[in-house]
Amino acid sequence: MTERDAAMQGLSQAASESLLHTVEETDTPDGFKAEPIRGKIIVSPWPGLRSALCLRALRRQLGAHAPEGHLAEAAPFLFRFPSAGRAYGPSLFVADEAVFEADGRSADGAALSLVAEFTSVSTKDADWAEKLEVYGRLVPVYLVVDMQDAEVTCFCDPSPHGYRSRQTVSFGKPLAIGEPFGFDLDTAGLRTP
Repeated sequence: MTERDAAMQGLSQAASESLLHTVEETDTPDGFKAEPIRGKIIVSPWPGLRSALCLRALRRQLGAHAPEGHLAEAAPFLFRFPSAGRAYGPSLFVADEAVFEADGRSADGAALSLVAEFTSVSTKDADWAEKLEVYGRLVPVYLVVDMQDAEVTCFCDPSPHGYRSRQTVSFGKPLAIGEPFGFDLDTAGLRTP
């Protein structure tokens, strides 16, 4: 496990913190986000117009079933994962609202109950590999909304070795969302034009 953690970090704690600070201070153009991925600062667009209605449909359902005191949001905030030396700005997240009482532009990833990433050609590999591995150790539910393949995958039940459960459905079919949500997601609103 120690070797795996060291391999994931790739950077010293100080270098990782320095990179996160640089990302927090980066003034990205409107519609873009900056994330430290694989020791580099990656600037990518927020999901495009085609995804706006999908994001809204997903956010409404998740918000209605979120754990008490948690809110569903699509906003340009970074969540830190210090043990992995990473920080990500998910497309959509559900987090303990107490985390938003602090100053700054990044929050502790432990506040998350769910993250959803809408894939794009430029981010798909990170969403399916690096982020899956990092989220799979801590975040109860991870949704990958694959806009290119018109599918959504729910990962749940995190462990030190990653998620223990995975289910994929095509847009339009119901998808069971694990605890702490415990409901069937209606994916009909995720259809792309």
